[in-house]
Amino acid sequence: MEKSNIKTAGLIIIGNEILSGRTQDTNTKTIALKLGDIGINLSEVRVISDNSDTIIEAVRYFSSTYDYVFTTGGIGPTHDDKTAEAIALAFETELYQHPDALSALINHYGGEEHMNDGRVKMTYVPRGATLIDNPVSSAPGFKIKNVHVMAGVPKIMEGMINNIIPTLEGGDIIKSRQVIVNRPESEIADIIEMIETHYKIDVGSYPRYSDGKPQVTIILRGIDDDILDKAMTALSKELN
Repeated sequence: MEKSNIKTAGLIIIGNEILSGRTQDTNTKTIALKLGDIGINLSEVRVISDNSDTIIEAVRYFSSTYDYVFTTGGIGPTHDDKTAEAIALAFETELYQHPDALSALINHYGGEEHMNDGRVKMTYVPRGATLIDNPVSSAPGFKIKNVHVMAGVPKIMEGMINNIIPTLEGGDIIKSRQVIVNRPESEIADIIEMIETHYKIDVGSYPRYSDGKPQVTIILRGIDDDILDKAMTALSKELN
């Protein structure tokens, strides 16, 4: 792609239920679109199990690789919710009970007498973290260094990411152009490569069958509208 100021992000989806296929991930699309709107490119998504060592390894790698890191899942009240503890270990700190998290949950559940062990567990975050507000169920996420830790439940995650977005520094926004071609991908592969190389943009081709016939969606991505328009004109000419 052309020279740019694009910020990068990585997403770690944590949960055995995702890996088993019992729960479908819908958070990736939501996060990618919201980040893309402010010039942050979601560069990698990894789905991992509720295993502390796996979480630690993934968080350390993502934190050192991308400008921003987001995790979903594993911060609930049950025994298999290990994300907070693992991230504390990843950054060589400890969990502690955040007073604002405790206050929020006491208020949400109607008094301290309604705070069972699972609810108390959700008030612990790594020392040095700041809270991410949860407008849906009050149990907060948290941010430590460049890692934003969110719930896996889509409605709650969306509430959290909406609160995170205004705090992020975006970069150049990636724009796109699209054309659908009713030809086999193998017939136009050389054209696609030529356009990408000549205009120094990202060109993706996505084949499928429509009514039993081959069809390819070609998407051009870049930060410069003028270059994209020129590339689109050249592509249309070559295809015709």
